[in-house]
Amino acid sequence: MFDKIVEIVSAFGYIGVFVLMLLENIFPPIPSELIMPLAGFVAARGELNFIAVVLVGTAGSVVGALPWYYAGAKLGTERMKRLARRWGHWLTLSPEDVDKAGAWFDRHGKGAVFFGRLVPAVRTLISVPAGIVGMPMTLFLLYSTLGSLIWTALLALAGFLLESQYEKVQAYLNPVSTAIVVLMVLYYLYRLIRQRLARRD
Repeated sequence: MFDKIVEIVSAFGYIGVFVLMLLENIFPPIPSELIMPLAGFVAARGELNFIAVVLVGTAGSVVGALPWYYAGAKLGTERMKRLARRWGHWLTLSPEDVDKAGAWFDRHGKGAVFFGRLVPAVRTLISVPAGIVGMPMTLFLLYSTLGSLIWTALLALAGFLLESQYEKVQAYLNPVSTAIVVLMVLYYLYRLIRQRLARRD
């Protein structure tokens, strides 16, 4: 899997990084914890520019957060929870997830968007309460961009520094990266089945 993702990033370059990070925020096919380090690794090989990789990854992450922001702004808390109850199983989004994101936002205020972008468990859904409370778009983009920039830069830097040790760690990273993707798929299926069963009750 390590080599497959590297091949994708190498083949599609900055567009590939942007699209993967965008999709990761809407529906996580591959987590950013794999995308950005491997993009950084490709940059270390000289195929991409490291700064450009970070900026493109950040842009994809921020753009991917916008649909959730607008969903929150248009639907509000209760309609968002009803939507999650009816269709959220396809995105593994539950009404409880909406409540958790809202509680995080209430505890941390506007800074929740910044800090939330650094926390894997809430980095996507923190956009929902920001939209619900009508957080100004300028502030939302500012905080979301700053948080995403730090997140993507740290992950890309890890992959960039890894390049010199590629031969040593390749044997370990291949099964690890494959296992992460498999676990993500299994977790998705688990939540999908659980939420579908909950809808029948």
